Amino acid sequence: MIYQNNKEELEKVIRERTSIRHVSKHRKPDGSIDIEGNLKLWNDLMEKFEKIWLWENGAPGFDDRDQRQTQPYMVFIPSADIKINRGTIIVAHGGGFETRTGCEGFHVAEYFNRAGFAVAILSYRLKPYSRRDAIADMHRAIRILRARKEELGISDKVAVMGFSAGGMLAGNCATHFDYGKKDPEDILEYFSCRPDAAVIGYGAISFASFPSGFMKNPFIDKNKAEELYLAPEKNITIETPPFFIWQTNSDDPRFSMYLAKELADFNIPFELHCFPNGIHGLALADGNNDLNEKIPHIMHWSTLCSEWLEALGF
Repeated sequence: MIYQNNKEELEKVIRERTSIRHVSKHRKPDGSIDIEGNLKLWNDLMEKFEKIWLWENGAPGFDDRDQRQTQPYMVFIPSADIKINRGTIIVAHGGGFETRTGCEGFHVAEYFNRAGFAVAILSYRLKPYSRRDAIADMHRAIRILRARKEELGISDKVAVMGFSAGGMLAGNCATHFDYGKKDPEDILEYFSCRPDAAVIGYGAISFASFPSGFMKNPFIDKNKAEELYLAPEKNITIETPPFFIWQTNSDDPRFSMYLAKELADFNIPFELHCFPNGIHGLALADGNNDLNEKIPHIMHWSTLCSEWLEALGF
């Protein structure tokens, strides 16, 4: 089976918990974020996987401005169910668009792969690249999966799933997309980049609606037009795909509830879960996270999400 070695490497990462870096190690002695250490952990682990580079000739605008980042890519893990061409979940880690949180990539991907889905762990561009560059990376990953569906043994269905910053990215991709272009110079542009579903795990969204909420938006310039462009709740249309949204109330739950309200206004199907306990960054909430937090009640989100995706035809 193609990319079967990736499945074996992922199982090893999960078994050895090598993608876990306790939150106490996220900062340097001076209090600044240890971006270098976090990125090194991610890059070292990814060296063992067979990658799908998103642009064979290099991503537009990619240069040597940050030696800690490689060209954007994804790691594809095939579904174990070879009798059915299952849908694929693109998993986008968090990290404030500055770094990469391993448990939100590897552990989440392995869980949904065991649940029967094909998955792709996305390594998208971070600062100093822009949010639009990250969006382009996720859109490109969707197009590639659809272009190579027969080779990869998958269906056309693609869900985008993200956590924290990755959740914001998934929300952006689900509200800004195209259905492909006629006679494009790049053949991949022929394929639609509209996801069939979006899963948002504690994404700090709706900043445009609650500018004085639990935190100010550190991810955009002081540009109102760009702020509105990057606000998923301000870009919903009747063509927006279904959403699965979950978070804990340690983040302001109005962010998720306002997004759900806007989805309801457009009659877009959604499922919303706001858990009363727990904190930001739980991933699966099964103890395999940088917080070492296991909260059985919150762990149900992954089962509920699997059922939701299956009901959508994944």
